[in-house]
Amino acid sequence: MENLNIEAKPREISGRKTKHLRCVNQIPAIVYGFEIEPTKIVVDEVKMEKLYRLAGESTVVKLELSGKSHDVLIQDIQRDPVSGFPIHIDFRRIDMTKKVEAKIRVRLIGITSAVKELGGTLLQSLEEVNVLALPAALVREIQVDISGIKTFEDKIRLADVVMPAGIELIDDVELVVASVQAPRSDAEMAALEGTVDADVTKVEVIKEKKDEAGAEGEAAAEGEDKK
Repeated sequence: MENLNIEAKPREISGRKTKHLRCVNQIPAIVYGFEIEPTKIVVDEVKMEKLYRLAGESTVVKLELSGKSHDVLIQDIQRDPVSGFPIHIDFRRIDMTKKVEAKIRVRLIGITSAVKELGGTLLQSLEEVNVLALPAALVREIQVDISGIKTFEDKIRLADVVMPAGIELIDDVELVVASVQAPRSDAEMAALEGTVDADVTKVEVIKEKKDEAGAEGEAAAEGEDKK
């Protein structure tokens, strides 16, 4: 894996004044946590996006700031709801000798015969898991093999997932990670189509009533104008 590090520079401005930073591909951020006062910083957007793809929020990153290197986790990224561009980042400095709580993304791998042969729909019920580990043991993602799901009754629970060495699961082991939903029967599909047809009819009736009411209002208005 590439070196997971990023250079940051101190930042004096805050609030709305940081808007111009984003125009020059700079992201306002803050670093806080173990033995450091909350410090306002700025990082390069392109380098940060590349780093996030590699590290996620559960891999230790080296943050270079004013000649010093800090072990951090990417605690949170705020993104513009329309463009999706990052607008602010939180870095959490950590003590490499002490266990930390973190969230690790779950990625499903493999092929299930319940989908390939039985035509079911794969459902992922858990996108991430909460864990406790020393920072050096944290990983980008946890892969879960779904090939063991062979019927619509089969489920993969957290208890079935082999955790990487040094990582302790915090979540309930009975939580379902993945399952396969059976395809809808002809009767269910027919019932759904009937419901949609009925709803469309209601909409058409309501529209007709509104049109009639609108026509009556226009006629009344015309009558008033003639008086």
